[in-house]
Amino acid sequence: MGKRGHGHAPQQQQIVFDSDSADDGAPQSEPAATAAKPDSSDWKLHFASFGSGSSGNCSYLGTDQGGVLIDAGVDPDHVFESLRRNGVTPSMIKGIVLTHDHADHIRYAYTIVRRYKHLRIYCTPRLMSGVLRHRNISRRIKEYQENVFKEIPFKLAGFTFTAFEVSHDATDNMGFMIEADGKRFVVATDMGFITDRAEHYMSQAHFLMIESNYDSDMLNSGRYPEYLKNRVRGPKGHLDNVMAADFVASHLSSELKYVFLCHLSNDNNTPEIAVRAMTEALTEAGATVGDASNSVEQRGRQVQVYALPRYDTSTWFVL
Repeated sequence: MGKRGHGHAPQQQQIVFDSDSADDGAPQSEPAATAAKPDSSDWKLHFASFGSGSSGNCSYLGTDQGGVLIDAGVDPDHVFESLRRNGVTPSMIKGIVLTHDHADHIRYAYTIVRRYKHLRIYCTPRLMSGVLRHRNISRRIKEYQENVFKEIPFKLAGFTFTAFEVSHDATDNMGFMIEADGKRFVVATDMGFITDRAEHYMSQAHFLMIESNYDSDMLNSGRYPEYLKNRVRGPKGHLDNVMAADFVASHLSSELKYVFLCHLSNDNNTPEIAVRAMTEALTEAGATVGDASNSVEQRGRQVQVYALPRYDTSTWFVL
């Protein structure tokens, strides 16, 4: 199989947030979800995206007991209606974790915590400083903040989160390795190249949400001005389809089960092109690749590949 990440993670302090006791602001008509951990035999991850791209990013990761929002750049009416349709009430959401301070990832964070006052926002101090400096958001958002720090694990909603550095042009930028019951879900969006520390965490994923932002030919021949093209393809910009596909194929292991392609460009990519690039690279590396449809024919494939929709709610995955 492919190579693994560089070495071992350093010895790490652990931060524990007792989020399950913070439901005072939840609507009284909705009972708080139990914090009890399910039996391992019944334990499943629930994952969905409500929008992925420069127009707005927000996704959900949880279990039957509840979960978290990853970023808050999508209209909360759409987000929470999608959650309700899948049996997740607001009181089951234990927090919002932010990857960086660009508007398409944080636009509705304050709106959500004002509406559901039991929620807290988990981000680094630098990221929150960037929000306050560069975004038209009330300074009262700080009242809802819980500080986290890169490569220092913290617990939230039954998961252990570890933030790691990624290369992008926001104030502070991070991916997350999210662990529970031996399963590792890794979020790695908005990055111009894959750093050594990002590689370390991404290569351990059972479920990988990786940016596949643009097709190089489409970008090069497209309508973007040259300065914007340079920004997109620069080391603090975005990953193209080939970079994402080559990374995943070169780190292929028997543990990797799903690849979720995120943050696809509306102008310089299509889901079909992105999925084809990833599928061809994984096939060349020796994997059998499925389309995540869960059909009888597809479910036995080694790796499932799925492009998260730009504007709509994705399939609700039970992993």
